[in-house]
Amino acid sequence: MGTLRDLQFALQLKIEELRQRDTLIDELELELDAKDELIRRLQEELDRHRATVSHPGPSAAGAACLAQTGDKQTSKRKTVISEPFTLDPVTLAMVSQRNCDKSLESQRRIQAAFMKNDLLKHLDQGEIGAITACMYPTAINQGCYVIQEGTNGAQAYVLEEGRLEVTKDGLKLLTIEPEDMFGELALLYNCTHTYSVSAQMDSKLWVIDRTSYQTILMQSGVDNLSHSMEWLSSVPFLQSLPEDVIRKMSDLMEETHYVEGDYIVRHGATGDTFYLISKGQVKLTEKKQGHEEQTVISMLSDRQWFGEKALWGEDVGIVNVIAAGKVTCLGIHREIFKEIISGLVFDCSHEVQQSHESIIESDKNPGLLSSCTLSDFQIICTLAVGEFGHIDLVQLKSNSQCILAMRVLKKKLILSNGQGEHILREGRILMEAHSPFIVRLHKTFRDPECLYILAEACLGGDFSSLLKDKGYLDECSARFYVACVAEALTFLHHRGVIYRDVKPENVVLDERGYAKLIGSRCLKRVEAGKKTWTFCGTPGYMAPEIILHKGHTVSADLWSLGIFVFELLSGGLPFGGSDPMTILASTIRGIDEIVFPETISKRATSLIKKLCRSNPLERLDGRMNGAKDIQKHKWFEGFNWSGLCKGMVNPPLIPKVKHPLDSSTCGHYTECSGELSTDWDAF
Repeated sequence: MGTLRDLQFALQLKIEELRQRDTLIDELELELDAKDELIRRLQEELDRHRATVSHPGPSAAGAACLAQTGDKQTSKRKTVISEPFTLDPVTLAMVSQRNCDKSLESQRRIQAAFMKNDLLKHLDQGEIGAITACMYPTAINQGCYVIQEGTNGAQAYVLEEGRLEVTKDGLKLLTIEPEDMFGELALLYNCTHTYSVSAQMDSKLWVIDRTSYQTILMQSGVDNLSHSMEWLSSVPFLQSLPEDVIRKMSDLMEETHYVEGDYIVRHGATGDTFYLISKGQVKLTEKKQGHEEQTVISMLSDRQWFGEKALWGEDVGIVNVIAAGKVTCLGIHREIFKEIISGLVFDCSHEVQQSHESIIESDKNPGLLSSCTLSDFQIICTLAVGEFGHIDLVQLKSNSQCILAMRVLKKKLILSNGQGEHILREGRILMEAHSPFIVRLHKTFRDPECLYILAEACLGGDFSSLLKDKGYLDECSARFYVACVAEALTFLHHRGVIYRDVKPENVVLDERGYAKLIGSRCLKRVEAGKKTWTFCGTPGYMAPEIILHKGHTVSADLWSLGIFVFELLSGGLPFGGSDPMTILASTIRGIDEIVFPETISKRATSLIKKLCRSNPLERLDGRMNGAKDIQKHKWFEGFNWSGLCKGMVNPPLIPKVKHPLDSSTCGHYTECSGELSTDWDAF
């Protein structure tokens, strides 16, 4: 009996401790909100002072185009995706050998141009040095064009000597002087130039091409991951861990920089982080009895470590660890390490899997669809026209109630744009994505000219149209739709799939009023602990690590989700501009530079800022607890997540869908029954 009373007393103590902790969290959140409000007011004051100042754009040419076109955003936001890129030995060898001799003055000018550029100034010094070494010279005669408006580009330029002129639609915008860079957007993807650049006098330039630029940055990221894995594998107490655990540790270790005299660990302080020295030296000191000064007892340098006891429990520092000059350390927190060891990070949650799999919508008569051919469908009307074809609304001739959507894609256009691999990858992923929050792909067909993709028809419209009509949404409505998208992303992420193109245009309403993600060429499956480097997504929604070519994982989708919340609640984007380069440069500067409109509440602001951390590891849901971190955020307080997954939550609006079933407008497809192959050559 005494034992039961002891347990009850201990339970009461624990409950009281949790209650006090919740109270403390609430107080800290209020304090954070107050500081956010202070930052907002200071930002407004700063903006007033800046109002009459003209800011330089991301490059000379980019600034010129911005001045010419103003700040009006285009109504149609296009997904951009670079051609598939792999770090093959031939390309790597070619780029490695492309070192052009440059004078110290030329190197200084190139690096000065980099540091003035809003995109390239964020690269590491080692990366800038490697790109500089790879740049090759070219000369341009007076009156000749370096870039012509309307052409596609794959190079960026730094002017060494001479003078260039930027024009748009025949009008002069500005003059490019030595140490100016232009054309840098072409380093990211195959873009169309919106301006012309010609030589006013004989000029010399340095050139970097997209392949070399992307190879250098990808190799840098792969090397960094490889080195940290090698270093971790050399630590005796970690040598027994499997390779995938070491890889996860390498990816989740945060890089921290220190300068001379910085304390990394203090004597008597409780430690919770294990450190691996990447570059530089640290000194271990202690204060001995009878001595006023600290005594250096040891020095540690590259590839050595300290704080290992912190991984297994609380570690009270018995010495000081101080930076001796500039030091770079890789660190991993004890809680993250425990999650990796227990196999929870990146692995599928049984609970989440079950919640999705138990509510999978049944196929529209799966027997009929499994045996049907292309000629079994009747075309009702064309729903939309896209980059590679169009979308038809169709019905089964044998069952007029079976209404579906058919994407008709031109093979020639897909191949000429290098998108075959992306289209096939999208198809393979969506065929397996049986989630009520993702538009279902049922079947595929082909003929000599076209690829046909049969999918669920969601006729409630997309969210870009909804926002155009309403301006912005109230919090209750936005919360429902954001929850739908979050569930779709959770489903994909637990299967190792990145979406990479969350935006209102890619979210549609079904007849019930529930939101669903549509298919996208940006879909990609990435192995646990690994990264991908493709430049992919929509400017304004892209995460900084995609823009900077640092390698990205599923956490890139969390950034886009934060931007989605912002746009639903405000009707606009935090990172705007008329020029793609301006938008990308603003994104890199980060969410903390943005003044939030009054339509976004403090709790919603908190959610957006936690999803849009510049460091992917710091994003909500980016590391340990998965979707639970998003679900537990204050903005979703009281939201019925279980009811949403079961389709029991009433949507904010139910679309009025009318099927245009006038048989006089119906058409047919030619006889064809070939199904989608995993081999593009088969098309």
